[in-house]
Amino acid sequence: MADHIVTAYDTELQTLGRKIAEMGGIAEKMLSDAMDALVALDVDLAQAVVASDPRLDVLQRDIESASIMTIARRQPMAVDLREIVAAIRVSGDLERVGDLAKNIAKRAVKIATEPRVPRAVIGLKHMNELAANQLKDVLDAYAERDVERAQAVWTRDSELDALEDSIFRDLLTFMMEDPRNISFCTHLLFCSKNIERVGDHATNIAETVFYLATGDTLPLDRPKLRSGGSLVPTPEAQDEP
Repeated sequence: MADHIVTAYDTELQTLGRKIAEMGGIAEKMLSDAMDALVALDVDLAQAVVASDPRLDVLQRDIESASIMTIARRQPMAVDLREIVAAIRVSGDLERVGDLAKNIAKRAVKIATEPRVPRAVIGLKHMNELAANQLKDVLDAYAERDVERAQAVWTRDSELDALEDSIFRDLLTFMMEDPRNISFCTHLLFCSKNIERVGDHATNIAETVFYLATGDTLPLDRPKLRSGGSLVPTPEAQDEP
């Protein structure tokens, strides 16, 4: 980030960066705690995750308000404008990650008394680890304006999609084996979709980092996994919305 003649301008941009970092830390912890609550069926931890969400909402509103004021006062151009636009975009994605973590926590509360814990929870935990790593990597890429790291996150999203498909099949099998599993497994299906959406938001942030650093956009075609595990370019428009 280049220094400006008006030092207050630099302060405004630095404040946006600090708020994004705070949002990222909260979102990462919410995601981790939500999965721990789901695996352990820990109601108290799940409720703590839900209670954390309003802070993310406040930070997002603060970032949007401060960004609009900075645009109005400074009339930024080129990379300065991209800095502000990127902050608005990233804050929106992080707010949604918090919502998704909150949704997982709410599911944990609903199934806390359920004695049936299918092995698919193990798959969900692995899926969550992948999503958490993507989120961490892309936030580091944003902080460092690291285009290569952002592109790596953008490409890896296909791993989450493939794992979600596998978990879906496992849960469907559990439901077919015993109708008593249907309610429990349905909650887990929603959890897997929430985790997959976290990966989508990490991908969005990766695209924002690329735009911020280069002023350009990533191509529409993103590699997808073949059934055998190899990557093949697939039009993004064909992805599930």
